Amino acid sequence: MLADLKLNNVLFLDTETVPIKYNFEELSPEYKKLWEEKTLWQRKEEFTPAEFYKKKAGVMAEFAKVVCISVGYLFSEKGENHFRIKSFYADEEKELLSEFILLLNEGFNTKSHLLCAHNGKEFDFPFLARRVLVNQLKLPKLLDISGKKPWEVNHLDTMELWRFGDYKHYTSIKLLSAIFNIPTPKDDIDGSQVARVYYEEKDLERIKTYCQKDTLTVAQLLLKYKGEDLIKEENIEFV
Repeated sequence: MLADLKLNNVLFLDTETVPIKYNFEELSPEYKKLWEEKTLWQRKEEFTPAEFYKKKAGVMAEFAKVVCISVGYLFSEKGENHFRIKSFYADEEKELLSEFILLLNEGFNTKSHLLCAHNGKEFDFPFLARRVLVNQLKLPKLLDISGKKPWEVNHLDTMELWRFGDYKHYTSIKLLSAIFNIPTPKDDIDGSQVARVYYEEKDLERIKTYCQKDTLTVAQLLLKYKGEDLIKEENIEFV
């Protein structure tokens, strides 16, 4: 499959999300109860609802929102790989999702197009689809997978590809970057700090930069899987 993959048909992406409220105490009584019910089996007696909210609310689509989506695509010029990155980020989730959907509908809307993310099948793709519906928007073709057979879903996942059928272990993009010698900028923040940066520092630009870095790394990783040259720094364009 990888040998036949046309890279210019792939849209690479990374998503950053935050809880709908920074602290559990800010939720309405109804949502507090719903959170307690949803997480009861995961928390058991180890965490209180408030403690678990701090740890996990940002990755649960019912209690979180998207604040940034960075997308990128590969193209070739003079025999070298080039990469163009664009980010959608805003406090208003519906606004950035609408812009993202428009991009998909206009440029990535055929059976030959694919989405690619690291752990995308378990996180990015379903999270985005759920938040699109919550915001009463129409699912774009690449996220509308209900009723499709597995081989009909145009989603690539660099973590799943690395598993080669082994489902026992999660492998971080940071580890894969290291073993494949993929150069990455020094980490400014990590995923666990995004909510703090958003709510306390109110710094969406910083979150966008972090998100773009991971989008580029996903593309570099897929190139490594295919045995192709990495994208040179001077061939990376931000739009």
